[in-house]
Amino acid sequence: MKKLMLILCVAVMGVAVNAQEAQAKIEFKTDVIDYGEIAKGADGVRQFEFTNTGKAPLVISRVQSSCGCTIPKKPKDPIAPGESGVIEVKYDTKRIGPFRKTISVYSNASEMPTPIKIKGTIQDNSKSVLEKK
Repeated sequence: MKKLMLILCVAVMGVAVNAQEAQAKIEFKTDVIDYGEIAKGADGVRQFEFTNTGKAPLVISRVQSSCGCTIPKKPKDPIAPGESGVIEVKYDTKRIGPFRKTISVYSNASEMPTPIKIKGTIQDNSKSVLEKK
């Protein structure tokens, strides 16, 4: 009976290890995009590039921003092992001042969401023109 339990335990551990090895893994080229200083109304679209470094197809189920001023867009199709993809993020550049936002990426690569971030400062060009006069 002890031998049977030992064999069963080793088999279960082997299955668990194989299941972990055949998992998707998301690796971002960078997890923070710094817009720097940009003009009010400038193009607020940026792209986070990533690669599936795992051994199973990567499925991104959703991407969620920390506020309504940031609109993320996820890939529609699964990303095969070794392939790359893009998550597009659009920030509302009509809001003047510094910003720092987090986007949560939910996928089959992890039980926890993967955070990616954007930051920068929106400059009001009309204000600087008036100050110069």
